[in-house]
Amino acid sequence: MREFVELFLNYLSVERNLAKNTIFSYKRDLHCFMDYLESLHINALSKTTKENITNFMLYQKDRGLSVNSIARRLAAIKVFYRFLVRERILSTDPTSLMESPKLWKKIPSVLSLNEIDSLLNCPNLKDKQGIRDRAILETMYATGMRVSEVTDLKLEDVNLDVGFLRCLGKGSKERIIPLGRKAIEILNKYLKESRPKLLGKKDCPYLFLNRFGKRISRQSLWKIIKKYAREAKIKTQIRPHVLRHSFATHLLERGADLRSVQEMLGHADISTTQIYTHINKDRLKTIHKTYHPRP
Repeated sequence: MREFVELFLNYLSVERNLAKNTIFSYKRDLHCFMDYLESLHINALSKTTKENITNFMLYQKDRGLSVNSIARRLAAIKVFYRFLVRERILSTDPTSLMESPKLWKKIPSVLSLNEIDSLLNCPNLKDKQGIRDRAILETMYATGMRVSEVTDLKLEDVNLDVGFLRCLGKGSKERIIPLGRKAIEILNKYLKESRPKLLGKKDCPYLFLNRFGKRISRQSLWKIIKKYAREAKIKTQIRPHVLRHSFATHLLERGADLRSVQEMLGHADISTTQIYTHINKDRLKTIHKTYHPRP
């Protein structure tokens, strides 16, 4: 069974050209499903039934997985079985009539303008790593890029004279995102004063480096965000995409059109971007309830 999983993952990589992180998520979810089937002594995919898959979902729920995680695992299983049928490895798809668990739209965590200012002003600009950290935070808030997209940025992707950068998003889809004045200023400072010291005598094509002169990892970048959020005493729940969510929300609050924000975020479907319009409505309700004399 696991050989067919590897065949499917290879298809996602070679033919669908999906991002490594996406393929890893498919792999993790499908191997979890394989573990469950093996625990039932099922050794062939042709022997799996709709009931097996439903019970797997219930098993995940009993283990405390969120509805979103369960829905994602079911989605991975459904795509996997459709692939097996299309390749004529299986004759029937046991997931064909299965519906995903109802998903609740979660309002993403968003920082206020004051919180953004506090966060961005935390790094010490007299220190090479502080300059780098400020450049990272400013770039993330200026562009709304995902954490993995920021770590993948190369020197050749950034044009500070024109004020744009090139980003390779999910599925290696390219998009061009403008940079604001603040981000351009700190990036210039980073490139002149900080990056050469971090690089030393090494050679690395990536824009943001760790203290060893190598590409900074997603984990390190996430730690940087959490570190300065603590220093800024931000009470808002901090997640990896908090600057991305704040970028989109603040643009829409100031009148940016949804299509432009969708393009900058790299969303394939505008319905994904529309979650940020719900944030605005939620904030308006809160303001109305707080300040209206008859709430």
